[in-house]
Amino acid sequence: MNSLFDAIPFVENPLYERIVSDISLQKYSIVDGFFSEDEVIALRHSLLLKYEEDTFKKSAIGNKTNELVKKAVRGDIILWIDEQVINTAEQVFFTKINDLKDYLNRTCFLGINQKEFHYAIYPKSTYYKRHLDTFQNDDRRKLSVVCYLNSEDWQPENGGELVLYLDGEDKVIYPFPGKVVIFESQILEHEVKPVNTQRLSITGWLKTR
Repeated sequence: MNSLFDAIPFVENPLYERIVSDISLQKYSIVDGFFSEDEVIALRHSLLLKYEEDTFKKSAIGNKTNELVKKAVRGDIILWIDEQVINTAEQVFFTKINDLKDYLNRTCFLGINQKEFHYAIYPKSTYYKRHLDTFQNDDRRKLSVVCYLNSEDWQPENGGELVLYLDGEDKVIYPFPGKVVIFESQILEHEVKPVNTQRLSITGWLKTR
């Protein structure tokens, strides 16, 4: 039986090819402007509106079978996004993420067939200590994806840097709006440094079954 992809003409995407090359060579990729300014504004508005509705919850350590809240490890609050019930801004987000997912599957044979994403707010003085994005009883997460939704005037002194711990030199990434960071969930330990101003993002994972 022919694959569904056989019926779809393949068009090479230079941006996605760079992401593939980056991940292959260094286990992570950083893309400035993956989402446009208008798309970031719409997603930020969606996040803040839902925050005002008091639908966020305290983040936890571990998956649903081993869930603990530990302030000493992380301090963000989150809201899971249900792709079956999404607004216009979220629809644009998932359209781009699904397009990237399909491209990765077609070119890298990653077998990604699941995903999960949530809004994340780091209030002032919160952080997330060094960790891996996998669990002892669940290794389905293959690629971690972070999309920053901070305001256009975000400055480095606002804190909240993402640090990827690499062999040799650590990579420090400032959460400027529209920037997307993609990295291998099972390999790269990482940390969110303390924030001095409320930090906004969408974080999620591309997963195998």
